[in-house]
Amino acid sequence: MGNDEPGVMNTTLEARQINTIRALAMDAVMRARSGHTGTAMALAPLAHVLFTRILRYDAAAPDWPDRDRFILSAGHASMLVYAMAHLVGYGVTLDDIRDFRQLGSITPGHPEYGLTPGVEVTTGPLGQGLANAVGMAMAERGLRSRLGADLVDHRTFVIVSDGDLMEGISHEAASLAGHQQLGRLVAVYDDNHITIDGSTELALSDDAARRFEAYGWHVADLGEAAEDTDALERAIREATLVSDRPSMIIVRSHIGYPMPSAADTSAAHGAITDAEEIAAAKRAMGMDPEATFVVDDDVVQAYRSAGAHGATERIEWEARLAASGHDRGWLEALWSAGAVNGELSDLPTFEAGTQMATRVAANRVLDASLDTVPALISGGADLTGNTGTNVTAEVLSAANPSGRKLYFGVREHAMGAVANGMALHGGVLPVVGTFLVFSDYMRPAVRLAALSGAKTVFVWTHDSIGVGEDGPTHQPVEHVASLRAIPGLCVIRPADANETSQAWQIAVERDGPTALVLTRQNVPVLDGTDRPSQVASGAYVLIDTPAPAVILAGTGSEVQCCTAAAALLAADGIASSVVSMPSWDLFESQDAEYRAAVFPPGVPVLGVEAGSAMGWDRYADATVTMNRFGASAPGDHLMDHFGFTAPAIADAARALL
Repeated sequence: MGNDEPGVMNTTLEARQINTIRALAMDAVMRARSGHTGTAMALAPLAHVLFTRILRYDAAAPDWPDRDRFILSAGHASMLVYAMAHLVGYGVTLDDIRDFRQLGSITPGHPEYGLTPGVEVTTGPLGQGLANAVGMAMAERGLRSRLGADLVDHRTFVIVSDGDLMEGISHEAASLAGHQQLGRLVAVYDDNHITIDGSTELALSDDAARRFEAYGWHVADLGEAAEDTDALERAIREATLVSDRPSMIIVRSHIGYPMPSAADTSAAHGAITDAEEIAAAKRAMGMDPEATFVVDDDVVQAYRSAGAHGATERIEWEARLAASGHDRGWLEALWSAGAVNGELSDLPTFEAGTQMATRVAANRVLDASLDTVPALISGGADLTGNTGTNVTAEVLSAANPSGRKLYFGVREHAMGAVANGMALHGGVLPVVGTFLVFSDYMRPAVRLAALSGAKTVFVWTHDSIGVGEDGPTHQPVEHVASLRAIPGLCVIRPADANETSQAWQIAVERDGPTALVLTRQNVPVLDGTDRPSQVASGAYVLIDTPAPAVILAGTGSEVQCCTAAAALLAADGIASSVVSMPSWDLFESQDAEYRAAVFPPGVPVLGVEAGSAMGWDRYADATVTMNRFGASAPGDHLMDHFGFTAPAIADAARALL
């Protein structure tokens, strides 16, 4: 297509390749009568350049570890990815394109990791994909410093939209990327001036170039170059030569081009289903206006050739891997984000009676795992020392990319999404920490971690009114209940240091994200929590009493109150059992026989948790929980005030009986 002016028909093979992308986008959205037509059309030349001239990949091996990563942060333009996945040979068929946005298809409305070959991350909520890309670039750089350029030598490319850059997460992620000097990260900003409400000028007057320059990025503003494939290639190649800064390429595109009426309008952001408009666009591209889902033989042959171009590089890489001196067990553990030889046998246990905050225990457990879990990288959002994520390791920085302790700064929104990008890249097990109350800031990334199965470990501390003097703004009440509502997120709130050790083992050995919810305040190590594999059951009988009259079931720091209350009840001749419930998710996965053994039918249950009662009705007949926000006072005073004491729990059990 070269330097041809917009609106002038071009019948070269490259022009027909690009127009095929556009036609597939129009046809798929028209058939579904749902979707986003215009952005996929406008970015067709850019996608063509990336997949035929720039990206290092082998479509026959979409999981090749040393491939370049491509992320469409503007996930609403998903047809751009699906069209390329079909054309270059990722295994997406024309029937899959026809099933765009239909039940059971591999071409959903927004790209989903693990569903469609060639899709690296799940994108949709704007800004997340950009932050994922920052995480992937950090993962690549760290692995390259540890394994060498012979085994790790790829780049991360991401397309972002006006909406991505309006979202606050983009500021956090871009600032972190500039600080980390991620020279192998290349972003292309689709500056199409259109949002759903209308022109971006309604709400946006940022100078994107100056903004990213201020973050420490290399910036190239190409202006009206969206149709100029040579200019696009030249700018991207120049960006890949910048080694000390991430790069932002700004391209002024025209959404919906070459539609005669819808182009450059907010209508093109959505689904164009007007048959005449689509026909006119196809005529402008020299295509049959009546034909749908057409891919000419020479077009697909050219694209398949591009898709196979990296096969030789991949085979050579596999030979270098086989000849490398790295221990195979260590490499496997690194890439799978697991333990060497699959065993976490050296985790510490803690003596009953010891007073220790579970956040402190978590830090000791992480330190003990640095050698056996080589993928482990740990850090916090300006709370690294406060959240138990302050591992005894070198700091990960631009000067030391092989470090394993990462300071995210006050960037909770981006921290979660950057961690997801690291996890989905492979070779990194990210452990990221902040206060539980700030999980609100991270929720979009947490939800996407669960949706995509990213092996990210979220550490949330200061988990109750036990936070104390900071007051209700920092005291989580509803947060654990809301996190338990996320499908696929394993939430574990351990009672003590021993349960914390077991919880970490679960996080390492399972797939998908895990939330470790930990205390600020010291709690006693309880008798019986050192028995192996109890936390993996989700709930277990900590104090077993024959024929109990009542069961006291607690989580986290409140389990100690339950054990003390059981002693008070026993002094009154009331037999009670105590159940520790660190993970409702894991308990629900047990068979009915085990669950009935923990909660025998007919025995009343009192649930105890310094948080919302929501969800407890599944297990408990009554609760000692929080039905209001907390207050500012020392934590132990608040526990007394709100009834999280042995006498209050014993009284509640008597009332239940």
